[in-house]
Amino acid sequence: MKITLRLIVALLLAAALVASAFSYLQVRSERTRLNEELERRAGILAESLQETVTELVRADSSVKLKRLVEKFGNRERLIGIIVFDNAGSVLAETPGLSAKISGPVDQLSKSANENGEFSTFVKINGRKTHAYLVSLRQEESVLGSLGLFHDASYISVRLREIWKYNFLRLLVLSLLITLTTVLVVRWSITGPIAKIAVWLKSLRMGVANQPISLPRGDILGPLAEEVAHLAKSLAQARSAAEEEARLRISSDSLWTEERLKEFIKNELGGKNLYVISNREPYMHVRQGRKVECIVPAGGLVTALDPILRACGGVWLAHGSGDADMETSDEKGKLRVPPNQPSYTLKRVWLTKEEEEGYYYGFSNEGMWPLCHITHTRPVFRLDDWINYQKVNEKFCEALQEEISGEEAPLVLIQDYHFALLPLLIKAKKPDAKVAIFWHIPWPNPEAFGICPWKKEILLGMLGADLVGFHTQFHCNNFLETVDRFLESKINWDEFSVERHGHATLIKPFPISVAFPASPPEVEKTPPNGSLRESILKEIGVNTQFLGVGVDRIDYTKGIIERFRAVERFIQKYPDFSGKFTFVELGAPSRTHIKRYHDLLSEVEETADKINWSLQAKSWRPIVFLKAHHSHEAINRYYKTADVCLVTSLHDGMNLVAKEYIASRSDESGVLILSQFTGAARELHDALMVNPYDIEEMADAIYAALTMKPDEKTERMRRLRQTIRERNIYRWAGTLVSALVRMRVQ
Repeated sequence: MKITLRLIVALLLAAALVASAFSYLQVRSERTRLNEELERRAGILAESLQETVTELVRADSSVKLKRLVEKFGNRERLIGIIVFDNAGSVLAETPGLSAKISGPVDQLSKSANENGEFSTFVKINGRKTHAYLVSLRQEESVLGSLGLFHDASYISVRLREIWKYNFLRLLVLSLLITLTTVLVVRWSITGPIAKIAVWLKSLRMGVANQPISLPRGDILGPLAEEVAHLAKSLAQARSAAEEEARLRISSDSLWTEERLKEFIKNELGGKNLYVISNREPYMHVRQGRKVECIVPAGGLVTALDPILRACGGVWLAHGSGDADMETSDEKGKLRVPPNQPSYTLKRVWLTKEEEEGYYYGFSNEGMWPLCHITHTRPVFRLDDWINYQKVNEKFCEALQEEISGEEAPLVLIQDYHFALLPLLIKAKKPDAKVAIFWHIPWPNPEAFGICPWKKEILLGMLGADLVGFHTQFHCNNFLETVDRFLESKINWDEFSVERHGHATLIKPFPISVAFPASPPEVEKTPPNGSLRESILKEIGVNTQFLGVGVDRIDYTKGIIERFRAVERFIQKYPDFSGKFTFVELGAPSRTHIKRYHDLLSEVEETADKINWSLQAKSWRPIVFLKAHHSHEAINRYYKTADVCLVTSLHDGMNLVAKEYIASRSDESGVLILSQFTGAARELHDALMVNPYDIEEMADAIYAALTMKPDEKTERMRRLRQTIRERNIYRWAGTLVSALVRMRVQ
């Protein structure tokens, strides 16, 4: 109530001040206008009488002069007329007029004779009167003067009316301001705040379990957003506490975010964790005149962001957003995430030439196809290799600025973009504990032997104390490759490589996702039926069964094979024509590399061709949504899809499979999974397929859609248990633990 009263008083004072100022200006303007109008009217009348009165005064015709004065002395607002001689004596006047004028009358005549004309205000019977006098002349001599006296009291009346009316308007305006302020404050501020307070109290006491419909607007928008984050954090904290209590009772070893935080705190002993990757976890881009913070798509960001949220530290990455520089400080640093800063992001700036050679050239036209062995020929160019070395050195220098004064810093390097970095770091900081995690497959020695700089790549990676892969199979391939091309001692019992007194441990760390809290986070999620209806309306399709695929548009993901499997499924099982639609959420990637540009066109053409041959009315078999989709948008499709297809031709892990499983809290849906993914080593209850076998994939889709509900539930329950136990926190805990406990020689 106090804030409402203060707001009303402030608004009324402001309105009164504005109204008074404008009323004053209006009164002053109106007074000037009325005075000028009265003077103009008097001047016109005086000019019409001046010649006649002059002739009568010259002829000394007092009788005619008095008759003239009496004739014109009764006009509207004209109180009277006086005629003076050149000495200031009254020759003729409206009866008794000179006696009523306050002050010496002859002074008026003198002023008129001296100036030719004279205008002033005088008092007559206490009333404000306008006096206008003009001299009567014959050639150069002054015969006398003529005076006209008009009633000017109406001017004061008019000005008082202005003040009165403006005061009444102010009263009405004050009443409207008061009522409007009370209603607006109650409706938009105090009411919603009270509602939020009651809801937060019930949430704190554990009574509320449904999200509140929070107000959104200019005033309460930030508050509503923070309340939503607070509610989400509170629900997560309560869920984590309940889960921890349950685990203590059951002596379960499940990894949670809270357990990881405590584990990292104990393992690191206050040390920072330094993560290095090409892709940054948060990118700032321009959207029109605004700058927006987005989360780039990809499994690496999905996996690593929760780790640094849990333990803190510094993430070094390439600043690739067009607004990254202006949102960072002079050292390229900023705290992230934006809504709840937990760690530091340090952006490293690359030139266009460096990015073209290091990222698009050597990394993605050379190393990527080399490691995936998907029948795309790797391209190796000397200029690309030179830029690859330069960028690795640039990241090494950026890291040195952060760790130069720290004893035995912990460094976790991500992926094939930085194969040379471990050795560079060790050369400058020998006591650093360095790990590199390779997110893509490692090929057999024969395939890797294609690379012209294979020895430099291997030597750079062996500079690390720990090299991690997703599967033991990839670890074995790496050890065989080292054995083939380098002189070294390989310990197959411990899976380590010793070279020049430095030992490198090679271990598998299957990466995963963050399993959702139970009960679910505070989100406004519609029932599955209405969610499906909403999605079908968005894509403009009428169908009974829905399939989903989520990928970067990459030739390793088997998207073309997936589309052909959908086509073959409809042809082979025509009963599902008009009943099954597959939605591909595809994010364009590396499109100015010719192979990727051609692939994007091929994917679109394949989808169009299949739709053209099979679609009917409001149904089509394939919906290709080409865009960078948010995690929230993707999760909507995960939750409602009857089947998820992951058909990679070769993949280190593939977190899409695990994300789909984690999203299915209803324990429904079927995962069809390529046998050539790392995830296939863990997710045994998925329907395994060879993505090169179109017939097998078509049959798998049929098996998924016709599977009995009990079997679906049982399979999904076991898959979810696997993801729940082998989650991202377990991956982070085991990887960081292995790094911390390494003995640096």
